[in-house]
Amino acid sequence: MIFIAVRFDVRPEHSDTWLARVDDFTRATREEPGNLFFDWSRSVDDPNQYTLLEAFADAEAGSAHVASAHFAAGMETLAGAIAATPEIINVEVPGQGWSAMTELTPRG
Repeated sequence: MIFIAVRFDVRPEHSDTWLARVDDFTRATREEPGNLFFDWSRSVDDPNQYTLLEAFADAEAGSAHVASAHFAAGMETLAGAIAATPEIINVEVPGQGWSAMTELTPRG
């Protein structure tokens, strides 16, 4: 699995509308055959920072994603709303998605 984390510093005037801005890109990516997840979160410390966690089944699926029309459109849309070049972690890890955390389980 290809696991990617991307941190976006968003211009303040776009931070409250960020999720609406990325909605088409998010929906299209989640529909890709090799996409395992594509999830956004907003920082609790900085309202102008969003993190994207995404995973693809393999390198081919990741390459298809980057070559897609919705990726190009998404990058064009995001470029007008970011305050800095995003930071990224891109690694290949074993498995095909989330695993159960062994250190914590629900009580009662």
